[in-house]
Amino acid sequence: MATLRTIGYEGVTLAAFLAALREAGVTTLVDVRDAPVSRKKGFSKRDLAAALQEAGIAYVHLRWLGNPKPGREAGRAGDIETYHRHYFARLATPEAQAALAEAARLADAGGACLMCFERDPAHCHRTLVAKALGERMTLAIEDLAPDATR
Repeated sequence: MATLRTIGYEGVTLAAFLAALREAGVTTLVDVRDAPVSRKKGFSKRDLAAALQEAGIAYVHLRWLGNPKPGREAGRAGDIETYHRHYFARLATPEAQAALAEAARLADAGGACLMCFERDPAHCHRTLVAKALGERMTLAIEDLAPDATR
């Protein structure tokens, strides 16, 4: 059975984030942000991909598994019903289904980790992605929690 890890970078440094990935044996980070930009230093797509490459970890961005802007806005406003409606509509698209198939392939190969911003996976759509993958294949889910004190 494959193990799929998930991780959020909220409240941690890039060094702590990378350490958590290395300690968990992650070989491929799957970025499931719709817009892979961040105000947090080191976590925008280009900078993150470079840091991961230096650490020996592959970077894959699967935009279609990201939560679209209206869904993110609803989530920030606490409107979980609208958040889910937007996300599941996105997930039903052919593009998202193709991205989900790619994520399943990466998970099956081993060493994959889904990444988004939120520290708590219960408040992040990456948990919905992991659940959708679990419906396609047998896998264990492990949520990583980088040490914020590093």
